Amino acid sequence: MKKCILNAAVVGPDKILPNHAVIIRDDRIYAVLPMSSLRGPEQNSSGMRCFDAQGGYVLPGFIDIHSDYIEGIIQPRPTTLMDFEMGLREAEKQLLGHGVTTIYHSLSIMNVAGIKGMRTNFRTKENFERLALLIQNFHQTHHLIRHRLHARYDVYTADLYDYVARIVEEGKVHELSFMDHTPGQGQYRNLEIYARSTAGWDVEEDLPLEEKLLLLQNRTGVSGEKLKNLAALAKKQGIPLASHDDDSPEKVLFMKNEYGAKISEFPVELAAAKKARDEGIMVVVGAPNVLLGGSHSGNLSAIEAIREGCADILCSDYYPASLLYSAFILEEKGIIPLTEAVRMLTINPANAVGIASDYGSVEAGKKADLLIVRKMQGCPLVCRCFIDGQSVLQYKYRQG
Repeated sequence: MKKCILNAAVVGPDKILPNHAVIIRDDRIYAVLPMSSLRGPEQNSSGMRCFDAQGGYVLPGFIDIHSDYIEGIIQPRPTTLMDFEMGLREAEKQLLGHGVTTIYHSLSIMNVAGIKGMRTNFRTKENFERLALLIQNFHQTHHLIRHRLHARYDVYTADLYDYVARIVEEGKVHELSFMDHTPGQGQYRNLEIYARSTAGWDVEEDLPLEEKLLLLQNRTGVSGEKLKNLAALAKKQGIPLASHDDDSPEKVLFMKNEYGAKISEFPVELAAAKKARDEGIMVVVGAPNVLLGGSHSGNLSAIEAIREGCADILCSDYYPASLLYSAFILEEKGIIPLTEAVRMLTINPANAVGIASDYGSVEAGKKADLLIVRKMQGCPLVCRCFIDGQSVLQYKYRQG
């Protein structure tokens, strides 16, 4: 049976199509048509199930390729771990309400010995494996959205190298990034900001700050040769590789030439973002950065990167509600048109992770992962979500 979304402003890849309809057949978009071209039976809701968008926007479902939101759901307090499956089910309900239909859970693989706090009860190899297996098998059970795994490998965790190589080879990973949070470079090149940001951590708690920094800065990392081998294995498996917190054009070029990175996540300075753009590397910036008007860690402003034309993808990072709001804020502030902002949440991330043939735009033949969004009192709000052509969520906002 066909379905039809009527009276919609369809946000297409290049322009908004007002007063249009989206026809769905089975799990795919069948056609996008002007309302005036609908045949009588279709317009009269005969022979198909119809949904009235009431003039609201129809958008592709959001594809969030960097989100550690699940960590806070499973570990809401430093000493508390909730049931993993319950956490994933609760997380997907909340993510769907924010318009996310495909999520790449960004889980850190790191050695947290000597570091207390920082969700260290969660960030262990055992818990990573537990959640990786859950994500791998989740689609065989009742579920709402599409779950994928983004493995963030700390390059100073040499003892977990063999494990990371194994899960990449086993197909448990859908995106891989190399990260280095050593103070003095990358995200934490400003040591004063590092000290403020990590004030709640205890790194060998009896040591003064200077000695803690030396402890972290003098760690032994994975060899460049091993990282090359891991990057080659990911490429062989069709897994996109991302760099993380590039703090110079040279770092961008190094990650591209040495490891074949196709994505640059959260470049620290504008020059690095521009270099990534010039090298054909897709740049990820945080939607929370857009909402806040700047980086919470004092690094590159997402809005500045977008104005300069060197940001391709918006991710939720740690705050999923930021995705929808950031797109409309970018339009309202005159920074980019809504169609371009929506591409940063949909087709651009789909291209980055290699799924754009099926996802990321409202076009005939694509999977019918769709959102109906209406602005109420100036706020963009998700009213209905479709995944695989099925209506899986509806909100009815009321007054009074």
